[in-house]
Amino acid sequence: MEPDLDEIELDLFVEALRRRHGYDLGQYARPSLKRRVQGLVRQHGLAHIGELTSRMLRDATFLPQVIDGLSVPVSEMFRDPFVFEALRTKVFPTLASYPSINIWQAGCAHGEEVYSLAILLEEAGLYDRSQIYATDFSDAALARAREGIFPVREARAASLRYQQSGGTRTLADYYHARYDLVKLDESLCRNVVFANHNLATDGVFCEAHLILCRNVLIYFNNTLQDRTLALFADSLVRGGFLCLGTKENLALASAASSFATVDGPARIFRSVRAT
Repeated sequence: MEPDLDEIELDLFVEALRRRHGYDLGQYARPSLKRRVQGLVRQHGLAHIGELTSRMLRDATFLPQVIDGLSVPVSEMFRDPFVFEALRTKVFPTLASYPSINIWQAGCAHGEEVYSLAILLEEAGLYDRSQIYATDFSDAALARAREGIFPVREARAASLRYQQSGGTRTLADYYHARYDLVKLDESLCRNVVFANHNLATDGVFCEAHLILCRNVLIYFNNTLQDRTLALFADSLVRGGFLCLGTKENLALASAASSFATVDGPARIFRSVRAT
C-alpha cells in the first residue's frame, strides 16, 4: 500500500513551520489541522500542501496569513448565554471578594467573548478592578479583536443572547452602528491587554482568578489538552475558576484532580490544588 502523499506533505508542513518560525502544531488534532491547511491551499490558489510549505519557507511576509488561516476564530458575543449567566451568578460573587481581579481569556480569536465579559463585569461593578489578558497565537486575530468591529447583522442575535445572559441594559448601549458595521465602545478595552501567546509552546502567562478558554481544546490532541489544562492549573490562584467550552471537559485529563466542578453544563470548574 502506497503512503498517503497528503499526509506526508502535512507532516513536512508542520515540521517546516516549527523549524522555520517556531510554531509547533504537532499536537493539534490531525483531522482539524488537515482541513485548515487544505483550506489555505485552496484560498491561495495553490496546487498542493507542498506548494504552501515552499511559499511559507521562502516568503516571510506570508507567515501572518498562514497563522491566521490556522487559527480558529469562530465565536460570537455571549455565545451559550447560560454560560455567561453562570459566570455572573456563580463566579462573579467570589471575584468580588478580591481587591483586584486578573482574568485570562486564552484563545480570544476576534474578541467577541472578551467584550462580552467586559460588559458583564461592568454591569456587576467589577470591571474597574479587573484586568483582562486576551491572548491568541494569531496576530491577525488579535488585530481584529483590538478594533472591536463586527457586522451589524450579528447585533440582533447578540442582543438576545445578552439579555439571556442576565444583561441589565441593552446591548446597543455599548456600540455605535454605521452602515453595515458596529463598533463597540472603546471604554470596554480600557482594562484589556491583547497579547500573543501560544498554548502549544508557551508557559504561564499570568496569575489568574478566572481563565476562559472556550472551544479551543477540541482542536488539540489528548497530549496537548493535558499540557494546556496543567498550564491553567498552574496559572490559577487557589480557588480560581476555569471555564471551558460546552463540548470540552477535563474528567479524563491528568489535571482533573486539580479542579472541582462548579457548574457541569456550563463547564465551569474551580481550582482545588493544595498550594
